[in-house]
Amino acid sequence: MGVFVFGICGGSGAGKTTLTRCLIERLDATEASVLAFDAYYRDMSHLPFAERRRRNYDHPDSLDSDLFLRHLDALKRGIDVEVPVYDFSTHTLSGCFERVAAAPLLLVEGILLLAFEEVAAQLDYSIFMDVPEDVRLRRRIHRDMSERGRPEDHVRRQFAATVAPMHDAYVQPSRHRADRIVVSLDCDSLADEFAPTLAPATVAAGSGLLAG
Repeated sequence: MGVFVFGICGGSGAGKTTLTRCLIERLDATEASVLAFDAYYRDMSHLPFAERRRRNYDHPDSLDSDLFLRHLDALKRGIDVEVPVYDFSTHTLSGCFERVAAAPLLLVEGILLLAFEEVAAQLDYSIFMDVPEDVRLRRRIHRDMSERGRPEDHVRRQFAATVAPMHDAYVQPSRHRADRIVVSLDCDSLADEFAPTLAPATVAAGSGLLAG
C-alpha cells in the first residue's frame, strides 16, 4: 500500500484538530486515517497527582516519540496500530487503546510534530498553522475547561508558565521544516483548499501536493 503522509503542525489552539476533522469530512473515510502525536504523552501514574500537575507537558521530552515513530512506520507499511488513550485529566495512560487503520492517506497532527527532525523526515508534505497567541489562549481555555476538567486559572497559569515559553523555544522555530505556513483562521476554507489535492486518487495520479 502506498501511503501519503500529510502533517499538520502549530501551537496549542492553532486549529490542528479542527482542520483535521474538516478534512476527514471532505474525504472518503475509508481512504484516510488520523494519527495524533498528542496521544503519545508519557504516563505519569508513578507520581503523586500534585506533582503531575507541576510537570512541563509542553517540552518535547513529555512525548514518547519512539513509540510514535514505530506506529508511523507501521502505518506507512500498511499495518494497523493500537494507539494508547491518554487521560489528560489525570496525566496517565488510561489502559485503553484505539485502533488506527492503515489507509492510503494518513493525516498526522501535533504541536511538536516538526520539532522532531526524525518525525518531520517521515512527512510527505506538512503545513504549519501560524495563529496569534491571544487566539490560541482563548481556544485552549475553552478546550481545557470543557474537555479536560481544568479550571480557567490553572489553564492560564500553565499557558504562561510552560505553553508560551515552550512554543517560543520549540514550536515556532520548527516552522522552517514545513512545506507551507498558513495564517488563515478559517479551517473550513483551508479544508476546501487542501481536500481535493489530498484525495488518494489525486495523489496517486501525481496531481496532488507534490505534483510538479
